[in-house]
Amino acid sequence: MIRTDALDQLPVRTAVPALERALDDRGVAVLCAPPGTGKTTLVPLVLAGLAGGGPVRRVVVAEPRRIAARAAARRMAWLIGERAGGRVGFTVRGERVVGRDTVVEVVTTGVLLQRLQRDQELAGVDAVIIDECHERHLDADTVAAFLLDVREAIRPDLRLVAASATTDAQGWARLLGDAPVVETEGVSHPVEVVWAPPAAPVRPPHGMRVDPALLTHVAATVRRALAERDGDVLCFLPGVGEIGRVAGQLAGVAAEVLQVHGRAPAAVQDAVLAGSSGEGRRVVLATSVAESSLTVPGVRVVVDSGLAREPRTDHARGLSALTTVRASQAAGRQRAGRAGREAPGAVYRCWAQAEDGRLARFPSPEIKVADLAAFALQAACWGDPDASGLALLDPPPAGAMSAAREVLTAVGAVDAEGRVTGRGTRMSRLGLHPRLARALLDGAAGVGGRRAAEVVALLSEEPPREYGDDLAAALRAARRGGDGYAGRWRQEVRRLSSFVADAGVGSGPDDAAVGLVAALAFPERVARARGEGAFLMASGTGAELREGSGLRSAPWLAVAVADRPAHSASARVRLAAVIDEDTARAAAGHLRFAGEEVHWAGGDVVARRVERLGAVELSVRPLKQPEPGLVREALVEGLRREGLGLLRWTRETGQLRERLAFLHRELGEPWPDVSRGALLERTEQWLEPELSRARRRSDLARIDAGQALRRLLPWATGEAVRLDELAPERIEVPSGSRIRVEYGGAQPVLAVKLQELFGLRETPRVAGVPVLVHLLSPAGRPAAVTADLASFWQDGYRAVRAELRGRYPKHPWPEDPTTVEATRFTKRARR
Repeated sequence: MIRTDALDQLPVRTAVPALERALDDRGVAVLCAPPGTGKTTLVPLVLAGLAGGGPVRRVVVAEPRRIAARAAARRMAWLIGERAGGRVGFTVRGERVVGRDTVVEVVTTGVLLQRLQRDQELAGVDAVIIDECHERHLDADTVAAFLLDVREAIRPDLRLVAASATTDAQGWARLLGDAPVVETEGVSHPVEVVWAPPAAPVRPPHGMRVDPALLTHVAATVRRALAERDGDVLCFLPGVGEIGRVAGQLAGVAAEVLQVHGRAPAAVQDAVLAGSSGEGRRVVLATSVAESSLTVPGVRVVVDSGLAREPRTDHARGLSALTTVRASQAAGRQRAGRAGREAPGAVYRCWAQAEDGRLARFPSPEIKVADLAAFALQAACWGDPDASGLALLDPPPAGAMSAAREVLTAVGAVDAEGRVTGRGTRMSRLGLHPRLARALLDGAAGVGGRRAAEVVALLSEEPPREYGDDLAAALRAARRGGDGYAGRWRQEVRRLSSFVADAGVGSGPDDAAVGLVAALAFPERVARARGEGAFLMASGTGAELREGSGLRSAPWLAVAVADRPAHSASARVRLAAVIDEDTARAAAGHLRFAGEEVHWAGGDVVARRVERLGAVELSVRPLKQPEPGLVREALVEGLRREGLGLLRWTRETGQLRERLAFLHRELGEPWPDVSRGALLERTEQWLEPELSRARRRSDLARIDAGQALRRLLPWATGEAVRLDELAPERIEVPSGSRIRVEYGGAQPVLAVKLQELFGLRETPRVAGVPVLVHLLSPAGRPAAVTADLASFWQDGYRAVRAELRGRYPKHPWPEDPTTVEATRFTKRARR
């Protein structure tokens, strides 16, 4: 029996007619509706003809999370008086609850991606709703791009709705071809904001780490909220670990403490979403899944830790993981709104009000920060390897796509041109990251399908911290475990085993099998010991184990999970397996290099024959007769790193370089560019043949830089002979002295005693440029600076004369210096 009373209470019902008109006219629409308005439950039922009449259509609803997909399907089934699996069902990875009569199917975006790759037409589907599109998950962005391709090429009749819990929908409207935007107001009650920062400063989050002092403060704030307010409390925390630690600190509170996250058992999820039984209060500790994907009834108070988790990829170190970040302003508004959905409420924000304006406005789109290997494989399978033809709100970063293609090429998923291979197509259907898909397929051949599936299932969802950092020990714990993680692990093992059922049963001990599969998944992270629990990974990044780890004595590791703590050059290993050198060679064979290596290191040329896996050296011996071309390249690298000062420079050589730089700046060609970069680019034109004869640093010190520089002079045009004319080393002044010109600054400088310029009315010039005259006292100290000597004699000289004639009475100080003879002597010496 349809629960008409519940359906009529959903605020989104007022927007349904406008949405239906938009879909009838355009086939696409953007629906903006705040959390709790019914956009996830009523709209699919109406479009499918299960509520409000209308023809029966098949509707697919794509949710970003498994927990949201299950909850939405169960809620819709309840609204029409059924259980999930009838006319409303759901499909998530490893679980499918649908029946012959199902017309509304809720799926995760990952499941819909797989379905689109197998059946681009989506045969039998009339409409697709992409829910929570404002969260900008990568799978949702990809699904939207693929669906727009499908509508344009083969299914113009396919209806498409992008549903957002925020009003920032113009980007989606443009992406859908200026689609109509349909908005509805939620039932919003006033929410009082209480700023509740910690009394003492806490360390900012880094990696997965959250300062325990902040979690203690959050627990205390929950207790404060229970004492000061009525109703249930919803507390937002960044992850499962933080939820568990805060729950431990809330022991003894006068409320039932529940934990909601993607790993929570279905029974707990159902209990939270069902609401309070009326016998007591509840404290619900939740991740960001409760921001918009789930509606928790009974909540009057929100406690917001201000933290969230986002994916990050360090391409330079080969590390990809979730990282803890400050939640955006948009997330803060979503969270606060949960307190005012049913009645006036309050939000306790665990940060200072002054910090709020400095927070990011919106969360980072996942396509900009995540590892794109899986996205790149999906794009290649779609026939667009560089994703340039996909309609995306944000294009994928070029660097991240390049790194993704390198991974796909290494695992055999794409060919040299980026086209998907048959192996890549098979990988894309496993529902795994391409690295893990490679580990499953190749590992099954070596250790058997079942054991490969067991290890990959461990790697696809990081085990709880209490399982330890030894991957082999974690496998044994999962096999015998009765906790929620072990149950999910077994379900995933069954799913993955079905893909490699023909691989047979492998032999050998579990520890060796675990190490091989982990190394196949992360070959760049095979690591060799270098003492005291420290390792060097093939990627070149150092890795360290915690004190007391049983893995510290291992000669080699396959690092499965690692992050880099703040202010540390090395990664911190959270999960790894012991391997040997043969396993490292087998898994990371594409990183093996063997041959002559000549480079600049430690201040000189190093020549050796080396074998290594990435940055890990396996064997090294000196090379007595290195190839001369490689030696020359190493010497040039040394000049780049340490500078041209490795050559022999005299004062005259430095001045020659400055003169040439001046002429190039003022006259241009044919006078050469002698800047550092230009000289390093033209070593063959000025450092030969000496450079090719050199073998080590000491040989560079014997190369006369001045003689080499003169090779760059424009001899061919005949201009070289004018060097001393255009940029003379010295200028003769009226006293007869030849004064050196300094060309190192922006303007040539002539530093000369004032009396030696008597009688000179015009400023000397070089290459047509007036020199900057530094006029010196008889003692050689600065007296004045001018680039216009005539003006100085007329205006500035009188002040200098008045100041210095008493100090230097033995020297001439005529009233009109332009009419007397210049001198470098005192008055007596001159007589």
